[in-house]
Order: sequence, then structure tokens, then C-alpha cells
Amino acid sequence: MPALSVAPYLPFRRVKVVEQTFIEPGPTVVISAVPDERFAPVCSGCGGGVQSVHSASRRRIRDLNLGEHTVQVAVTQRRLRCRTCARIRTEALDFVDPSQRVTTRLAGYIAELCRMLSVAEVARHLGLDWKLVKRCDHAVLAKDFGGTDTSGLRILAIDEIAIRKGSRYMTVVLDYVTGRVVWMGLDRRYETLRSFFELLTKDERAGIEAVAMDMWKPYEKAVHTHLPHARIVYDLFHVVALYHREVLDRVRIAAYQAAPDKEMRKVIKGSRYLLYTNEENLTPEQRPALEEILRMNATISTACVLKEPLKAIWTIRRPWAARRALRTWCTLAEESQIPALVEFAAKLRRHERGIVAHAHYPIPTSRLEGVNNRIKVIKRKAYGFHDPDYFALKVKQAFPGRACT
Repeated sequence: MPALSVAPYLPFRRVKVVEQTFIEPGPTVVISAVPDERFAPVCSGCGGGVQSVHSASRRRIRDLNLGEHTVQVAVTQRRLRCRTCARIRTEALDFVDPSQRVTTRLAGYIAELCRMLSVAEVARHLGLDWKLVKRCDHAVLAKDFGGTDTSGLRILAIDEIAIRKGSRYMTVVLDYVTGRVVWMGLDRRYETLRSFFELLTKDERAGIEAVAMDMWKPYEKAVHTHLPHARIVYDLFHVVALYHREVLDRVRIAAYQAAPDKEMRKVIKGSRYLLYTNEENLTPEQRPALEEILRMNATISTACVLKEPLKAIWTIRRPWAARRALRTWCTLAEESQIPALVEFAAKLRRHERGIVAHAHYPIPTSRLEGVNNRIKVIKRKAYGFHDPDYFALKVKQAFPGRACT
């Protein structure tokens, strides 16, 4: 009867298993491995074979668990005198990176867990330091998503995401056709977006037909400068979000301050998200509450009523009709003589061309909204990201895109 061995569970090339030791309590099993003399050592720098060995040392490497047992591989790893590199190098082993303390397959398993769990949760599950877990995940992500593929871009969506509330942002560039996050850069300045456009070739820039974005001036300047032939499209999601901030919030705050009694102030104060909610999404309990607020304040009522015809402009597919509807809406807003509406109408008139461009490029808001929301979930799951590069890799992993048919 052949002797039982753990060697089949450790398919590591260029080494052979010589001993296994169980350590209690734990339970932990230590697998001892030494170089297999049938193979010439390989330099980790140039990948060439080396005959001259400088020294050798033992290192312990964490591997995948065997059942309930934690596995450590105690491997003898040599240092080589490499003539090609003209220096002493560590021997290359295909099952572990010279800079890591875990095997390659455990690093891959860690990265898979990090797709579903936070770094802290994976660290607790495996009994590892969270910094080691992050390094493993970062290394795997950098290999798969570290580059910037700028080929085949036709329609872009550009937005920013706050990685620290109110103070630090990253710019997100999305291939709108495939849903792939192409690139992320720190901050939301002109220089940020310029650094992305400089990655594109002349032909790639010429191939971009439209860019969906908000009315942030640094982004507008970067697109006009580097993509002069591309149409800027102001999508509905960003315009409605701007309307909420610059109109509904302002009239609601003004109404709160002018309210004659505490009861009315209480009703107005709790109406923010009620005013934001689309009419078709109101619950039976919310509808009467909204109607009461609209009866209480004519200014809020006017601002709320004008939101629906503003959204309807994005359903029009003929440019001349979209332009006429936009101008009509602006006229109604100006005639209301409500300062917030008058100022917002002036902003829309200045950006008329980009708003009407949606008739040529009808970009639904659902994809942009979904991307924004999912990025926020990624950020919350990690309790914020202090490493922008790692955050960008996590986002690119979440949005690899789909193949075009």
C-alpha cells in the first residue's frame, strides 16, 4: 500500500516536499520543501537559468488551508549570482512572488474573496493582516486592470466621485457603449481630464463622437480643447440633480425661514426627499403629504411642478423640438420671478447646445445612475479608500464592460 502524502495537494514546480509537521494548538501544518535538483535555478529578474548559487535561506509562506488546517510552506529559497543581471538575485519560484508572504494561488483566492467582502472581513476570515490582504488584492487587480485600454471609444460618460466627503474627488471616464470604466484620475480639474486625453492617439480622439457629462466648467474646457469635434451632451441625471440642489433646496430653505410657525417649519424641513421623488414613485402615504406641502407654499409648488416638464425635454428626439421645449421651459421659469428658477433658466440657456445634443445622442440616465450608485457602494463597503490607485482598480474590476455585438 503506497504511503499517504500531501504532495499531490502542493503542485509546486522546482521544489519537492520532504517533511510535514503538525503544530498544536492551531491547527497548523508546516510543509517543508527544498529545491528540486533536477531543475536549474532560475533568476527572478531576467528569467534565465543560473548555475552559481550565492546562499540559501528558509522562508515561510502561507498557502491555502487544507480542511480546517492552516498551511504554511517552509521553503528553502536560494540567492543566485546572475551574470545577465550582474547582481545577486532571488531564485524564481512559480508558486510565490519574491515580495509576497503568501502563495500565488492563495493571493488569487484572496482577490476573489475581496470581490464580495471588504479587506477587513477577508483578513478576519483568513487570519491575516489586513495590509497583506490589500497588497495581494492590489497585485492581482494591477495585473488584470492596471493598464488603460483606449481602443474603440465612441461615446464617453465623464463624472466625478467623492472619495472623501466634500474634499477629495476622482474623475471617472466610462465607455458608455460597453459600460466599461476606462480610466480614473485623482481630482476633478482640467488637468485631471487632460492627462486622460493625452493617453489617446490622434485617431482615437477623432473617433469619439460624444461626451456625456455635467456642467462642470473644467470638464467642458478639457473636452473643447482636446476633443473639438465631439458633441457635449448634458444628460438628464445630472441636470435633475442640479435642479434639486439649485432650485428645490433653495426654495425649500427660503420657505422654511419664512414659515410663520413651528408646525409649518417641521413639515417643510422633512420634505426634502419627498420633493426629490419622481411622481410615479410616490407611495400612497407620500402623495397626500406632498399635496399638503404644495398647498402650503406656492413657491415650492411652482418649482416642483416645473420639474416634470424639464425632464420631458429629454424624451424629445427631434433637435428643433427639443430646442423649442427648452426655450419654452426657460420662459416659464423666468416669468415665475422666483430667483432660483430665474438663475437656473439662465444657466440652461447658456448650455442649450449641450442639452439639445441629447436628441442626436439619446443617452439614457439609467447606466450613469447605476454606475454612480455602485461606485458609492464600493466606497462604503471599504469605509472609504485612502489609496486612490487601489480604489480605481476596484472600480475598474466592477465595470469590465460587455462585448459589443
